[in-house]
Amino acid sequence: MPVIQAVATAIPPYEVSQTEVANMVRKLFADDFGNIDRLLKAFDHGQIETRQFVKPLEWYQEPHSFGEKNDAFIENAVELGAKAVESCIKEAGANHEDVTAFISVTSTGFATPSIEARIMNQLQLPVHMNRIPLWGLGCGGGAAGLARAHEYCCAYPEAQVLVLCIELCSLTFQHGDRSKSNLIGTSLFADGVACALVTGDKVQLSGAPQPHITDTQSTLMRDSERVMGWDIGDEGLHVVFSRHIPSIVHSWVGPNIDQFLERLGKHYNDITALVAHPGGRKVLEAYEDTLVLHSDLTAHARKILASHGNMSSPTVLYVLKEILQKEYPRGAEGLVTALGPGFSSELLWLEWR
Repeated sequence: MPVIQAVATAIPPYEVSQTEVANMVRKLFADDFGNIDRLLKAFDHGQIETRQFVKPLEWYQEPHSFGEKNDAFIENAVELGAKAVESCIKEAGANHEDVTAFISVTSTGFATPSIEARIMNQLQLPVHMNRIPLWGLGCGGGAAGLARAHEYCCAYPEAQVLVLCIELCSLTFQHGDRSKSNLIGTSLFADGVACALVTGDKVQLSGAPQPHITDTQSTLMRDSERVMGWDIGDEGLHVVFSRHIPSIVHSWVGPNIDQFLERLGKHYNDITALVAHPGGRKVLEAYEDTLVLHSDLTAHARKILASHGNMSSPTVLYVLKEILQKEYPRGAEGLVTALGPGFSSELLWLEWR
């Protein structure tokens, strides 16, 4: 079964506190919302303490064109993405020339040629690598990237596949948009970059117990396009973020995971490690309540949420990196779960072997 050899992150340069962002939002939105103080409570209740952005906070207090924001996306995505790839390959003990495929995941900027091609040039990666750019998977993209790497490595057991997730959510902030969704989004989303290396059965890089991906499941909720995603306007990407997401987790995600575990012959008490995308405090609480999970299993996700916010697709890899550092013993099992636009779910089962 394919193995997750390593996960590395590249942290954007500007760290800000929730209080700093809330003060900025108050200045921008106060004249448009009579209930601004009530709305700003979202910054206090989200259990986020700090986040990282690719621009200083002052930059977001001025309007910027779609083109200017997208140029900033490409520049920072290539710089941070290259750092994450280099760190991941080094940590795994792999070699540049042996990487056979490159999956790049994003939903917060546009680039043609895509980001992985630009990074291949910068790092002098093999020119014959298969490039697989994935766009539009949002918060589910990290888990989906791992799942697609699993499938690739099942087909090609000698493969070494990079999964690079880059989301610069701060660059999608709409300075002139006075919608509640735009305001709430500023309390939650952040910038992040993470890279994983997944290898096939014929690749041996380490003798220590490592998580093998044994099975996956992708699920689409029909006719749910307005639950989360983007509306694309003249100024760029406008967030679509339904207030019903926690209730959807309660009503839909539980049966979906039940179906996955039943197919595998597994149970919730088999889960040693929960690699859950922390979409927000309410989403994590919905996971705990619906799946009847002990809060210890969501501790890693809560730590990442507090320190980094919701970075969309890379966030689940940040959680996975925390879990890999614990060095679980042979025989441990884990569930990777993330939700994204569509509305959709990505699930993976891990076994340490």
